[in-house]
Amino acid sequence: MKEVSTLIKEQFLNIGIIFRISKYEDKAEYQSHYLGLIWEYLYPLIQIGIYWLVFGIGLKHGNSTHGIDYLVWMVIGITPWFFMNRATLDASKSIYQRVGMVSKMKFPVSVLPTIKIVSNLSAFWTMLVFSIVIGFLYGVTPSIYWIQWIYYFICMIAWLIAFGIFNSTISVLVRDYRILLQSLMRMLFYMSGVLFNFQTDAFPAPFVHILQLNPFFYVVSGFRDGMLGTAWFWQKPTLTLVFWGMILFFLLVGSHLHYKFRSRFVDLI
Repeated sequence: MKEVSTLIKEQFLNIGIIFRISKYEDKAEYQSHYLGLIWEYLYPLIQIGIYWLVFGIGLKHGNSTHGIDYLVWMVIGITPWFFMNRATLDASKSIYQRVGMVSKMKFPVSVLPTIKIVSNLSAFWTMLVFSIVIGFLYGVTPSIYWIQWIYYFICMIAWLIAFGIFNSTISVLVRDYRILLQSLMRMLFYMSGVLFNFQTDAFPAPFVHILQLNPFFYVVSGFRDGMLGTAWFWQKPTLTLVFWGMILFFLLVGSHLHYKFRSRFVDLI
């Protein structure tokens, strides 16, 4: 637990550095493109259009999901997924890419995954506003349930930091891990309820219970519960305990490995 507390302390003590570097990286990544930062928002919108045409119009023939238009249901779920997917993959290679630079100066390497997470937040806020607008157009009105978005946002950031410090460290220790993680995230895209509602009679109950243990599913379904007003987070005590238990697990393992091998990162790379 001492390593976890040290990790969390480093994040808060360097929060100014985190936001400054993340802002710089946003500008630097797209500076050579004609549309610049517009691509950060345009690409997810294009992806949403493709998924809606294929799954909403093509496979579902425009049918609703639990009385909610499929486009609304999909957009509110895919918004946190796009953010978590990109933040997870970016965080996993954050130390590998920057350790050579920070090794020459006094710099808390543990904040590198967090910088990648923060740098993706601007696109998330834009997508969230877009999903709200789509909801308004299809008759979804604000309710008291929306306030729990605050809770699920905290859950999402906590999970990404815990998973990020673990992935970024393992990626240095095991070079092939990043390729495995990319494949895992592609699989989780279909197993997190982003495009399909597997909480139906079409799927066996034991299979559904296993899929619900996925932390990404917890966040995706939580944002849907908030917008559509279907449930409060405390009505899912088992899933909540499992979710925070997984965060604690990855924090413990990730922080232990990080501080154990941090002095050797340059040699390992």
